[in-house]
Amino acid sequence: MLIKFCNQCGHEVKYQVPHGDDKPRAICQRCFHIQYENPKIVNACIVEHGGKILLGKRTIEPRKGFWNVPAGFMENGEATRSGAVREVKEEVLAELKNVTLFGVYNIIQRNQVHVYFRGELAHDEYGAGAETSDARLFAPEDIPWDRLAFPVGITALKRYIKEMPTGDFTIKEEDIIIDYDLLKQFDPQPSND
Repeated sequence: MLIKFCNQCGHEVKYQVPHGDDKPRAICQRCFHIQYENPKIVNACIVEHGGKILLGKRTIEPRKGFWNVPAGFMENGEATRSGAVREVKEEVLAELKNVTLFGVYNIIQRNQVHVYFRGELAHDEYGAGAETSDARLFAPEDIPWDRLAFPVGITALKRYIKEMPTGDFTIKEEDIIIDYDLLKQFDPQPSND
């Protein structure tokens, strides 16, 4: 979505390449303020407990009714790790321990960078938060792969499960290419259970 008005003075903007830059930017035609558009950062955490993975069922769009690794957009004034811990608390009402970086996933088509952590439940308590209708621990073989919300979560979970037996978790940076035609063909209805 293109910027139409200046966020400083409200006047109309035009997309132009500023001096010394190589990309068109939204430049105010009155105060000459340049509005930069940058990727959004999403924080996520794969939560393990007793060899099982904690997932939440979404109550919001996109992908309402589908399962997901606790994740959400980073807020101003927080670090990536604290953002991931906050999302886990908000979505599945869980406290964490041993939170470490797991991977960085670039979703260039969506202008997003997903920073995934891994952690363990600090206590046995968890539940559905404001944006989830259910929270469950799944054994790797019981994860509802066809009802997971986003390709990035599937990619991260598959690597996590592959590395679980040894406990030798790598930190990986990867690009996620979304095949929109494939998603349209295989878009199962969410489960009500």
